[in-house]
Amino acid sequence: MATGEGYTAAMSRLAFALLTAFTLAGCAQPAAPPAPAAPGPDPLPGTRLSIDALKGQMFHVSAGQRLKGAWPNGARVAVGLSFDVDNATATLSTGNLDYEVISRGEYGAVDGLPRILRMLDRQQVPASFFIPAVSAVLHPGMIKEIQAGAPGHEIGVHGWIHERLPLLNDEKEEQRLLTQSIDTLTTMTGKRPIGYRAPSWKFSGWTMGQVKAAGFLYDSSLMASDDPYELLLDGKPTGVVELPIERILDDFPYFGGNADGSNPSIADVYEVFQSEFDVAYEEGGLYLLTMHPHITGHRSRTAMLERLVQYMKRKPGVWFATHEQIALRVKPLMTQK
Repeated sequence: MATGEGYTAAMSRLAFALLTAFTLAGCAQPAAPPAPAAPGPDPLPGTRLSIDALKGQMFHVSAGQRLKGAWPNGARVAVGLSFDVDNATATLSTGNLDYEVISRGEYGAVDGLPRILRMLDRQQVPASFFIPAVSAVLHPGMIKEIQAGAPGHEIGVHGWIHERLPLLNDEKEEQRLLTQSIDTLTTMTGKRPIGYRAPSWKFSGWTMGQVKAAGFLYDSSLMASDDPYELLLDGKPTGVVELPIERILDDFPYFGGNADGSNPSIADVYEVFQSEFDVAYEEGGLYLLTMHPHITGHRSRTAMLERLVQYMKRKPGVWFATHEQIALRVKPLMTQK
């Protein structure tokens, strides 16, 4: 053990070492501040656009001449029942392999669609079925079942795999999928479809031009009016009839999506659907319902729909028609001024 001067010298060296360490630590460079986050997308880009730019956006796809005319045989109202036969395609398009969700979509092909077709056959009313091509390929028996329906149902295009076109955001890929969808359904049905409904009712900036170029008679994705109208593209007539849809006349907000079956009141939904019909009847316009076999195809909901059809049939002057028949009826009005 060090004593005397040795001990003192050792302690001095230790103190000097500690002092040096603390001094160097105090003189160390401070950590660099974090780099500023990259700016996110502007949440309000429209605030800095000119009126002309806003007009260009607003009226890229817009409503032209309204096509509200006399229905055949003196009917007061045209009723178009439509079904989007999505099944599991919206889920598969995102790569979501949650088989609980996929099985709920599959229900549309297994039980939902056959139940709806039996109801339509009992009531002898036609309907329009918009089918993602992948949905038809995965369950090809659906095409034969629809075509065997006694009233003469219609099959229309509803995308390839229920892709969301604004999210796809690719003009060439959107065109490829549209062409592929038309070709597939033409081969499977034996007839080129003349009606189009965008998946999720969502257009991209290219959709209207592609729909027009494909020669569709009508679209049924937009909602600028209660009644049919001609679609304009950048202010110019397209010759394409719009048969407008409406979210309050769709089963999905009530029983699907965020609701996810949480609305148990069939009566509430029936009241909305019937009230909308009553006003359309008084106004002499168009009444168009959008439904899905994997949602409305459940037992109690198909029963609700059948009750509504029976209610409408009791009214004089109700014309039940496919979307194709309705569009063909109003198309000639485009040439009248």
